Amino acid sequence: MTIQPSIFFNEVNERQGSFHRRALVMGGLASVSILALSGRLMELQLIEAGRYKELSANNQFNYRLIPPPRGRILDRNGVELASNRPNFRLLVSRDEVSDIDSALDAVGQVIEIPSERRKQLQREFAQSSRYIPVAIADDLTWEAFARVNARLPELPGVTPDMGEVRVYNFGGAFAHVIGYVSRVSEDDLARVGPDEDQLLLHHPGFRIGKQGVEKSQDINLRGKAGGQKVEVDSRGRVVRKDPRGDVQPVPGKDIVLSLDADIQNRGLDVFGENSGAAVMMDCRSGDVLCLLSAPSFDANLFVKGVPPDDYKALADYERKPLLNKALTATYPPGSTFKTMVALAALENGYDPHTVHVCNKAWAWGGRVWHCDEAHGPQDLRGAIATSCDIYFYQCALSIGPDKIAATARQFGLGQTFDIGISGQKAGLVPDTAYKRRTFKNDPVWHPGETPSMGIGQGYLNFNPLQLCVQASRLANGLKALNPRLIKSIGGVLQPPGDAAPDLPFQKANLDFVRDAMAAVTSGNGTAAATAQLGLGPIKMAGKTGTAQAHNYLSGHGQHGAVGEWATRDHAWFIAFAPYDDPRYAVSVLVEHGGFGAQAAAPIAREIMRVALLKDPEIRARIETPLPMPAIPTAGQADGAEPPPPTDIVSGKPT
Repeated sequence: MTIQPSIFFNEVNERQGSFHRRALVMGGLASVSILALSGRLMELQLIEAGRYKELSANNQFNYRLIPPPRGRILDRNGVELASNRPNFRLLVSRDEVSDIDSALDAVGQVIEIPSERRKQLQREFAQSSRYIPVAIADDLTWEAFARVNARLPELPGVTPDMGEVRVYNFGGAFAHVIGYVSRVSEDDLARVGPDEDQLLLHHPGFRIGKQGVEKSQDINLRGKAGGQKVEVDSRGRVVRKDPRGDVQPVPGKDIVLSLDADIQNRGLDVFGENSGAAVMMDCRSGDVLCLLSAPSFDANLFVKGVPPDDYKALADYERKPLLNKALTATYPPGSTFKTMVALAALENGYDPHTVHVCNKAWAWGGRVWHCDEAHGPQDLRGAIATSCDIYFYQCALSIGPDKIAATARQFGLGQTFDIGISGQKAGLVPDTAYKRRTFKNDPVWHPGETPSMGIGQGYLNFNPLQLCVQASRLANGLKALNPRLIKSIGGVLQPPGDAAPDLPFQKANLDFVRDAMAAVTSGNGTAAATAQLGLGPIKMAGKTGTAQAHNYLSGHGQHGAVGEWATRDHAWFIAFAPYDDPRYAVSVLVEHGGFGAQAAAPIAREIMRVALLKDPEIRARIETPLPMPAIPTAGQADGAEPPPPTDIVSGKPT
């Protein structure tokens, strides 16, 4: 019997089965991989084709940032206070120029580049981003710009450009209010918000607001940057431009102020070389028509960067042209504060017929208190008109500091106001609580401190804006007006200043103070000779003030306009007009000007005249029509022979 080798067949079959199983698994894996790859290819080619096309285009095309035009700043009548003008410049970028020295040498053959400017450009170029150009020449004349364009083939990597530069059309008249723009500093970059455009902030043509409205409204004025579409090669160099793909910038918003350019400019004119401030408000709406600090400076100098020597001269000048005296500086109010003392007294039952005798000196509290002259017997109205210190020493003592302070605060004294620019100083309205808080070693309000408060001295100090608010609220007589400087932003009106609570004072008492202020500018009032408007029936009511800048006893103070300028008294005048129908209120400070009637009242008069003459209703009152001529008789008809001349003495025909 033959034995079959079955064991060998079984091994072969087993090996074949294993092979088939492995082949099946490998084939399945290969099929899955092919399906996955096919699916991915389909996704890339069909579904994500648009995305990759866009990425490819981005490698081919780029956008050069275009700064937006900065919004204008206008006065209430649409007069441009801050605008933009063309700026011809030369730009160079690190992606186009590798050797800045060679580029500067080439440009220096066409236009002059000072050595200091060259060093600055080298630093800026080293620190600049690859895609942000550096301005190697700025604000070129048209002739220089044309000369560069004619030789442009000799200047590889240099790009001529026409941008915009900020211009302030009235130089110094609005410098403290509007402020100025300047280059973005490292400190500015450290303060920017997360939503701000970093590329725009680094652009060589961009300027940021540094002071005033330019600073407080910088985001609104800034606008939104655009882009210029350009085709680039693999190294990022520009090959050609594609204007069809440009994204146009969005201009900044226009800011309309409540100021009047004519009034503000007249204020600067009449200040001359004096130092001080003037503020005017519409005492019906609260709009600020004038916010002036003098002397001033030309804000245009700061746009490109003021030279160090010029800045030092401004900073060192004793009359401080860089300081906004209307808001930032505070001074004793002098006799202008007597209006508050009088109103506080009346509200607390003081009899306005109370008489005090002024003999130029008054002994009380172990010392002698003085007045400028011997006014004789005075009641409250006469004491305001003649500004009698001795009367108000005693009037203040009769009611005390707390009641005076409470009244003063109702008129905006010792406060700051949201007018859209920073830098205000609140000043101080003192009372017994202030003394306890501040003077730990001597917390008691002494009786001898009250007379000084009664004439606007002592701890009292305010800024000119606050005194204008005081005058405006007195003139209005009803509303606790707030000043409004920014009238609209991008066409959107801002809240008016007359949206305010009523004044908590009796009308009869307010009328009394206003009537006494009218007496200041007439008769034997302190400003009768210097506050006449010369506008017929239109009269002005006001109050003079002379505030000590130094203690006379120290030997460093001078009363009136005598002695060294820095030792003289400050001169004040607050006023409103017309006194019978108040429309405008003004406060004027002349720093170290001496007497308020002599230094401040004439300036206030000139500023007030401009405001009144621009008001159509006031002009109608001033321009009273002349009487109509008599109708001629029949014998005097046109063409008739005139009667013969007569002798003046006898009346008979000659």
